[in-house]
Formats: sequence, structure tokens, C-alpha cells
Amino acid sequence: MILQERIKNIPIILGSKSPRRKELLSSMDLAFTIEIRETDESFDESLDPISAVKFIAETKLDAFDDYGLYDKLIICADTVVVDHVGTVIGKPKDENEAIDVISGLSGKEHKVYTAVAISYQGKRISFVEETIVWFNELSDEEIKYYVMNYKPMDKAGSYGIQEWIGRVGIERIVGSYENVIGLPTARLQKELKKLFL
Repeated sequence: MILQERIKNIPIILGSKSPRRKELLSSMDLAFTIEIRETDESFDESLDPISAVKFIAETKLDAFDDYGLYDKLIICADTVVVDHVGTVIGKPKDENEAIDVISGLSGKEHKVYTAVAISYQGKRISFVEETIVWFNELSDEEIKYYVMNYKPMDKAGSYGIQEWIGRVGIERIVGSYENVIGLPTARLQKELKKLFL
């Protein structure tokens, strides 16, 4: 029996307002509802990027620590982008910051880390997936065109790989493409199989 059949009667909650995560989880043929619980996403600046993104995902999961959710499968996630010198890049405050961020990524490699935290009947699993992304050299005009037309203010690293900039500006990636979008689906399937099969 495949995972999707095994857990089809288990209520699943995706604790994320990201439309991209919703789309990716749907594409795994899993039925779920979305529930948002606001959490403080700040973290200790001394943490390395992997520890930081894992801490945030686990903090999101902690917000669902209700007895009434014991028999529900809760899935929470967070994504960060880390530039070539190790600086964690979150979501831009405005268009000017988005332009500055992409300019800094242009012609260089960076890393994308997505942490996923899962709970079911008192069991908790969390993991972090890494993808390395190489950008081509982008002109100022190309960067401004992308930011003004696609408004990537809700995206870590100021870009969406599934959008125009990903089609024309990314040379190559090593790792999961879905991870860069916001949910490493193949790894999630693997971890859920450990839990349920």
C-alpha cells in the first residue's frame, strides 16, 4: 500500500499560508486543510542558517500543540536563502530591497534551505533540505523588470524560481527544485513513509 492510500483517512493540516506550498502538497495527492497560527519568526542571530530555519519551522509546529490535534497530521515549513558569503536573506521589505537582493545574487551561487516540521500522535519529525542555485549575470533592466512585474515581496531571497526570473536567469541547480519553491516534496514523501509505513 502506498503512502497516499495509507493516510487518506488521516486529517492533514498544512500550517502555512504560502500558495506555493499549498500547490506542492496538493500535487502529492494528499487531501488537507490549511490552518494559520501566527508565530514569532525571529531567531537567535548566532544560529547557523540550518539551525535557524529548523527552529522557525519547529516554532510554527509548536503553535499547533493542542490536545485536540493529537490525531491530525500537522505539516509546517519555513524557507531561507543564504548568499555566497553566508548571509541569511529573508523576504524583502519593498521593491528597492528586492532589487538590491537579486543584484547581490546575480552571477553567483546561493543556497536555499527549507525546514519541514511534522507531528502526529505525539511523534515529531523535522528535517532540512538544501538546494544550491546558480544565477546568470542579470542586467539592471532585467532585475527591475522582474521585481516591478512579479512583485516578489512575499518570497525569501526576493525571487520565485517558478516565475520568469527562474526561466531566464538561473543557470543550474543542484538539489530539489521543489525545495526552492518552498516544500521538498520527494523528501517529505520519504519522511512520511518512515512515520506511516
